[in-house]
Amino acid sequence: MLRALGVILALVLALAGWCYLNILADPIVRRATIAMPGWPAGARPLRVALVSDVHVQGPDMPPERVERLVAQVNAQRPDIILLAGDFVGDRLLATRDYSDAEIAAPLGHLSAPLGVYAVLGNHDYTYRGLPRMRGALERVGIRMLDNRVQRVGPLTLAGIGDAHSHHAVVPVVVQEAARSPGPILAFTHSPDVIPWLPPQFGVVLAGHTHCGQIVLPWYGQLESSSRFGDRYRCGVIHENGRAIVVGAGWGASVVPFRLGAPPDWWLVTVGAAQPLAEPRAAR
Repeated sequence: MLRALGVILALVLALAGWCYLNILADPIVRRATIAMPGWPAGARPLRVALVSDVHVQGPDMPPERVERLVAQVNAQRPDIILLAGDFVGDRLLATRDYSDAEIAAPLGHLSAPLGVYAVLGNHDYTYRGLPRMRGALERVGIRMLDNRVQRVGPLTLAGIGDAHSHHAVVPVVVQEAARSPGPILAFTHSPDVIPWLPPQFGVVLAGHTHCGQIVLPWYGQLESSSRFGDRYRCGVIHENGRAIVVGAGWGASVVPFRLGAPPDWWLVTVGAAQPLAEPRAAR
């Protein structure tokens, strides 16, 4: 009996070690191309980087590691960089927490010709509902767009507040977007706000779910952070004419483990729909 328990304990420890090593792996760069109706004639496509859920916290995601990952994003030369919230770590199993300034500093080195924009996530608010990270990110040159809209190149860029922590103000964003020309590219922390968006919000980028973080074979994710379960868990999702991209993020929440849901970030190319090829005449 003791030998069997020893074997079980060894297997559990080995699995835990493997799960921890998974969060130390460099994030996968995932790519998608999305056609946007109403794209201005003659405007070139844009490459949009989506980074979410950095969760800066020791030992696995210190600012020094964030600095290195930031360099990897810059090396892909995106036109726009979007940060979809949860910069702060929430784990009890951590060796060090960092100040807002320490978290923001490496993110301030992100660079894109059309700008770097961010919304806050649920962990970026204190228990009183006050934003922890807003000022720190603004001080390093990142433009905060919680429930705000900005024209960026040919796009109307719409940032939506976090639905999970009840900071999404959809009517305000919809009204502002209606006054701005150009196709709408929306980004937010939690994808749970998506069913409440009107059809003109045809492309939405989000994070929050960590793609399940711990996803077991033949079972699926242990726990969903979305009220919709697997509906917006991960990847590129097409729903009612809308294109949705949900990233796994860089860090981890609750426990420093990942399994079956490796860290990632997205490089999404948006532009005009490709014209249909002319039919060839029969010979």
